[in-house]
Amino acid sequence: MRAVACVSRAAPLYLGVAILLTFTLFPFVWMGVTSLKTNAELYNIEANPFTIARGITLSHYAYLFAKTLYPRWYANTLLVASLSTVIAVVVSVLAAYALARLRLRGSEVLGTGIFAIYLVPTSLLFLPLSRVVVGLGLNDKLWSLVVTYPTFLIPFATWLLISYFRTIPRELEECAMVDGASRLYALVRIVLPVALPGLVTVTIFSFTLSWGELMYALTFISSSVQKTLSVGTVGELVRGDVFYWGELMAGGLLAAVPVAVLYAFLSEYYVAGLAAGAIK
Repeated sequence: MRAVACVSRAAPLYLGVAILLTFTLFPFVWMGVTSLKTNAELYNIEANPFTIARGITLSHYAYLFAKTLYPRWYANTLLVASLSTVIAVVVSVLAAYALARLRLRGSEVLGTGIFAIYLVPTSLLFLPLSRVVVGLGLNDKLWSLVVTYPTFLIPFATWLLISYFRTIPRELEECAMVDGASRLYALVRIVLPVALPGLVTVTIFSFTLSWGELMYALTFISSSVQKTLSVGTVGELVRGDVFYWGELMAGGLLAAVPVAVLYAFLSEYYVAGLAAGAIK
């Protein structure tokens, strides 16, 4: 009887977890099944969309790597996302530490203003930024994305780190500075190791946004060889009203791998850093 009671109490929890997992994993399962079907089965309206009845094929993946610039788009996206993330994290760490620790007049208002900037949609910013890109001579170059992506990464990362740095006792770095350490040394050797969950959070957040960004990549990049995954996959595999669903799903599934790996191995740090910043 006691076992039955425990199972009955736990049933709603397991049911909720099952529904959540189904909702979360369904897009990946759908992409995987679709990418492994033959074209004959894929475009057969009488076939079951959830099963593979005529055998698995890797032709869609082979097409991506042999007939398109997908490997180049993948490398471009990895380069842009990595550089943008490094720039955003470095700048946001310095800005957040200054606003959280230094006694600056109006720092509270400035911190709120930084977060308000993040709320400005990219559809309003790409017009003035396009003039900046052209003025710098970066049009149709990957560096145009490296320069513009931090404009929407730094505000939120800074706002989150401000809250996280304020949860760290001042005495830790003050003791180091009493012993002769500079403020920069105290930041690097004392504060940042303690703030590791917050750093992981802003790193994952910045990398994820950079990896899947579409508006700026579509605006500033035109040549196929310079495109990122978000633009290249859609632009090259959708021609007019023809959708190459097998290749599209294969490209989308491969594009999701780096982000999925990041969240799989660093999710605990991400949740801890995001929760600490939100609570503060």
